[in-house]
Order: sequence, then structure tokens, then C-alpha cells
Amino acid sequence: MESTETLEFGHVDRKEIYEYVERRGAVDPEETRDQLGLDPGGFRHHVAILKRDGRIEEEDGTLRVTIDAGAEEEYVSEALEFHIRPARQEDLTGIVGAIRQVAEEKTYIEAESVADEIDHENALLRHNELQSRMFFVATVDDDVVGWVHLHAPELEKLSHTAELTVGVLEEYRDHGIGSHLLSRGLEWAGSNGYEKVYQSVPSTNEEAIAFLEMHDWETEAVREDHYKLNGHYVDEVMMAVDL
Repeated sequence: MESTETLEFGHVDRKEIYEYVERRGAVDPEETRDQLGLDPGGFRHHVAILKRDGRIEEEDGTLRVTIDAGAEEEYVSEALEFHIRPARQEDLTGIVGAIRQVAEEKTYIEAESVADEIDHENALLRHNELQSRMFFVATVDDDVVGWVHLHAPELEKLSHTAELTVGVLEEYRDHGIGSHLLSRGLEWAGSNGYEKVYQSVPSTNEEAIAFLEMHDWETEAVREDHYKLNGHYVDEVMMAVDL
């Protein structure tokens, strides 16, 4: 999945199948065929071509968009073993829960809006003519304990940039999970043609600002009184890193 990629399918039915799968994250093939009103032979033919071209894949009996984002990695700190891997549609509930738990601290506004969006759409990973959305997760005993999310508009003037959010549940911090997630996200962004990654945080989120500065992010601008948290106006700190 590259930011500069133009989606071409060669047949309107093929395009409709891809778009149906892409909007829903993971779908049953028979249900997809019925919903699109395609004959069985034609549907199988188009799905086979989409698989051949690396557009979609079939896993656990469901069709989903193919996103090549690397393998699962295992890490062991002094007191914790955790894994970082590309997210799957089945991680949606765990990611939404993790984001909302972190957002309860009232210091991560952008991440909270991400949780609202994916919960509403019920689709985790996206890649269409308008946007790309990628997640990696950190897991402990198969439970999602952290995430890194990248979102990029497929607009020519902005195609070199991506927005990032990253977070770890409080009880799993100080084990290096956040640093590994951030590194994995930036590695993916760089390998997919993005030149700059950015995010915004309230000035009260001093921990996040220090974390990003430690990883060579810089403050590009400050918007005064941009947020209103618990009745108080708070500045927005706009940070970025060049890849």
C-alpha cells in the first residue's frame, strides 16, 4: 500500500468488490456476492484476479484488503513480554477500548476522534482513492495494550504527509512499548513514500511532548487556547518529524 498508488481495476465489478470489502474490513464472500448481485462465476473470476493482483486476500473464510506491513515482532523487557504486529480487523474492539482508556486522561484529543471514527465505520484498515489508514498494535497475552495509527489523505498536495497517533495503556508503560510502536509506524510511513509525519497534542500532555521530543520530533507551531478541557483553555502543540 503506497501513498502514490492509483487504484485501477480494469472492470467495474472488480472495483465494486474491492470497495465493498474495503469499506467493511472483513466480509463473507457469499454475502458480498449476494449484496452486489453478481453471478457466482463472474464473482469468483473477479475475486481471483483481485487476489492475483494483491488487492484482496482471503483469511479465516473472509475477504479483506491486502496490506503488506511486515511480520509480528516479539520483545522481552525485564518484566514483560509483548508483541508488535500489523493490526487486523479483529483488533478493532481492542484498539477502540485502548484508545478510549488513554483518552480518559483528557490529554489526547486526536486519538479520541480516531476511536470515534473507526468505531462508527466498523472498519479498521482503509485504502481507497481518498485515504489510507494503517494500525499496528502491541499485545500482551493477545490483549491490545497499545497502538500506533497513521492516516493519510490521498490528495496530491498532501500525499507526502501522514498523521500519527500512538498510545499505551498506563499499566504497560515504561517497558519500551511506545518507542517500539512509534518506530514501527515511522518505518512503515517511510517505506510507503511519506516524507513527513505529524500530530497535535494539548500543551498539558507534557509526557507525550517529552516522549516525541526524545524521538527527534520538533514543535512546528502552537495554537493558543485551541482546546477547552474541564472548563479551561489549553494550547495545541503541533509537532512533526521528517523521515
